[in-house]
Amino acid sequence: MATDGRTAESGPGIAESGPGIAESGPGIAEFRPRIDASLVGRLVDAQFPQWAELPLTLLDPAGSDHVIYRMGEDLSVRLPRHAGAIGQALKESTWLPRLAPHLPLAVPEPVAVGRPAFGYPWPWAVSRWLDGEVATVDALADSHEAAVELAGFLTALQRFAPRDIPAGHGGHDLTGGSLADRDRATRAAVARVGGVFETDAMTALWDAALGAPGWDRPPVWFHGDFHTGNLLTVDGRLGAVIDFGGLGRGDPACDLTIAFTLMSATSRAVFRTALGVDEATWTRGRGWALATGLNAYTSYAAVDPRVAAQTIRQITAALVG
Repeated sequence: MATDGRTAESGPGIAESGPGIAESGPGIAEFRPRIDASLVGRLVDAQFPQWAELPLTLLDPAGSDHVIYRMGEDLSVRLPRHAGAIGQALKESTWLPRLAPHLPLAVPEPVAVGRPAFGYPWPWAVSRWLDGEVATVDALADSHEAAVELAGFLTALQRFAPRDIPAGHGGHDLTGGSLADRDRATRAAVARVGGVFETDAMTALWDAALGAPGWDRPPVWFHGDFHTGNLLTVDGRLGAVIDFGGLGRGDPACDLTIAFTLMSATSRAVFRTALGVDEATWTRGRGWALATGLNAYTSYAAVDPRVAAQTIRQITAALVG
């Protein structure tokens, strides 16, 4: 399959909700406009007539945050399903062209940002189509090469971080959230899943993550939703990183979630060494993996066996470390 935007999109539960993304699940964003091919066609025809004759093909399933259509052979159209995803089009169009030249893996190439119209209330995006398959645990969990490549991607992303960008530059919130912001929800989730996971172990990890020394270096870029569903492979090799809706600057610990969604214990050790992660940052990263995994598990596992399996793996790996 070819895709340009399978994210927590392609499975609302691998590690959904990084620091720059509102937690997902029922009740988070009640208003969901009706989006179909007729609406997308009218939006494109009115605002980008140069593409009016291109066919639209629905990407199904596209996920919980966006409806995605392939447009012709080379483009995709992505419309937010709910208010929690509406900042992504403008954020990606602002920052990805600046970041892309510094990164060793492909990232989405924004082409245009559409305006609200025809009753659709939010900005929407047109991007270049990226061919690839969503990365899987079966294919890459034991790959030391993939672990090193992912560490290299994060290293490059963090190295580029400009020091002079205000937190809200361009109207975009680049600060993200914090583990402490998730304390109440995470403890409530721990209480709810005590029959599935070890309550004492989850509580101990969460307390350790909250109590770990914070990031005391200059802020760096983080992807913000760095997990298996946001990686594409081509011919079995990593090819692209997608879905930068959670992009921000600050503590990069949230991006360590990839170690617990994709990697085995051995490749996780290779990744940690290649990235040079200290103990405090690693502990905060385990906390992010626990919190996001619990959020997705409690929101979706009961209705989606695939999400249940993915999040059980994520939470278990975070507890092991």
